[in-house]
Amino acid sequence: MTIRLMLPLVILAAVCNPAIAASRPNVILVLTDDQGYGDFSCHGNPVLKTPNLDKLHDESIRLTDFHVTPMCTPTRAQLMTGRDALASGAYCVCSGRTFLRRDLPTMAGLFAAAGYRTALFGKWHLGDNYPHRPMDRGFHHALYHLSWGITSAPDYWNNDYFDDWFRCDGKLRRYKGYCTDVWFDEAMAWMKTCQKRGQPFLTYLALNAPHGPFWAPAKYRALYPQLDRDTAGFFAMIANMDDNMARLDAMLRETGLRDNTILIFMTDNGGTGGIKVFNGNLRGAKTSHYEGGHRVPCFIRWPAGGLRPTGDVDALTQNQDILPTLLDLCGVAPPAGTRFDGTSLAPLLRGRAQPELAERILVVQYGGLEQSEPAKWDCAVMWKKWRLVKGGELYDLTSDPSQRQDVAGRHPAVGRKLREHYEKWWAGVQPALADTGCITVGSPRENPTCLSSVDWFSPKLTAAAQTIDIRLLGEMTGPEGALPMGRPPPALNGPWHIHIERDGIYEIALRRWPKEADAAITAGLPAFKAADGEFPAGKALPVAKARVKVADADVSKPVAPKDKAATFVLPLRSGRTQLQTWFYDADGKELCGAFYVDVRRR
Repeated sequence: MTIRLMLPLVILAAVCNPAIAASRPNVILVLTDDQGYGDFSCHGNPVLKTPNLDKLHDESIRLTDFHVTPMCTPTRAQLMTGRDALASGAYCVCSGRTFLRRDLPTMAGLFAAAGYRTALFGKWHLGDNYPHRPMDRGFHHALYHLSWGITSAPDYWNNDYFDDWFRCDGKLRRYKGYCTDVWFDEAMAWMKTCQKRGQPFLTYLALNAPHGPFWAPAKYRALYPQLDRDTAGFFAMIANMDDNMARLDAMLRETGLRDNTILIFMTDNGGTGGIKVFNGNLRGAKTSHYEGGHRVPCFIRWPAGGLRPTGDVDALTQNQDILPTLLDLCGVAPPAGTRFDGTSLAPLLRGRAQPELAERILVVQYGGLEQSEPAKWDCAVMWKKWRLVKGGELYDLTSDPSQRQDVAGRHPAVGRKLREHYEKWWAGVQPALADTGCITVGSPRENPTCLSSVDWFSPKLTAAAQTIDIRLLGEMTGPEGALPMGRPPPALNGPWHIHIERDGIYEIALRRWPKEADAAITAGLPAFKAADGEFPAGKALPVAKARVKVADADVSKPVAPKDKAATFVLPLRSGRTQLQTWFYDADGKELCGAFYVDVRRR
């Protein structure tokens, strides 16, 4: 069911009257990628220096028991919808499960309907193709890379964080400079334009830093000469981002925007590249259901908002609280019947008691790397300072914040209470897991549609999601620092779930390498020297035949040594179906699927 966005009269008045619109607070939501709770000097890190984030910490209300999911996409889904990750449709980082349910209103859509200008800068990771792109989900403007990050399989080939090609409202454009600098530069310019036009704005500044590979400008890497290369690069990325936060704050002061702008800073999951230096006394890291995987900082500042004094607030909170909280603070009324799993924290931020927070029970669960489909009890259940992990382990953070001692045997009633809650919660979300999203082809809004292996629907293993998977055909698990905790070997084939929007004749071009690489299917590629790292040479592949199966069609054709694509022309009828491809050698042995497929309706 599609929820229609209705504009209340007060919102219509704000849209039509610039004076009313100008009085409404602006919103800046800064989300960093893979920065853990311990990756701040204000949290006790003995090596990393983050003076500007420390300053923001001191100026903010800090939610000190704030939780996300332990991976990129599900956290972003919760932020955008206010729903639990498993209820949103986007609960895994790839494998065809990164698409928000179409019937869910998004943060961008709700604010846009209320007269705000909305923009994304950086990482979206909720779908690269129509109808899942940021422009399709409520953002007036979007400057972004594809998938999980720069160097992901669908992103522009050989992007390396410096002078890269990004999508600007869906169109490729090259930007000079280091990626984090670009996101901040473009965001600040856009916000100034909104101010000049008297338009309130929602800015989603979703950084890809400090996600691996840990590549950074030399001057920031030089700050940490005593550390190994990966850790120095990770801290360097944070140091650069810290400087950019200072630039953002200076812009807000100089333009007069600072006082009436709600600034929220948070991270998307637990630590990665810095945990061997300091992990904030937490157990676990990214992907883990222990606190180190999902407890993150959340700083909230609104100087003119009449909020409670700055300081720590220890209530149990979760990132799907952010959307209803912002709607409440900004006076934006969602359409009647809109449901959130999160709770507005506006009374708490204004210094008023929220009794319901004391007894709330929250669940952290997502689709992991080894198994894309969530499994029952692969979760954390949280109540007050109690944590039930994987359905059996129980920890009391009041006396054991590092979760070293399982006390399930001593507190059976607590464990029973949390398991009973989870059973009801699971019964509510499990039906939604079968409603997987798909990519639309044949739409005038995106034609051709460029599919990539990151969206293969894979039940257990992650799809080939990194450019290095395609270079080395899965023999290496990632570029330097990409996933410090490791990951299983990627799948080298799988189907795409697609929706053919209309009947017609379709060209389907199968590629081993992306179009911009300009290489034959069978060719190897040379090693690539990046600005702060490198990629190994890409392996040659003895492809002799290509095959595509879509709907009722299943056709093959030979591949010549110089062919850059194997193109099929097929009549297709509208409707939902699967598309899968294969490359074979001369003996008929399957080698892999086509990592890139262009689908164009004639």
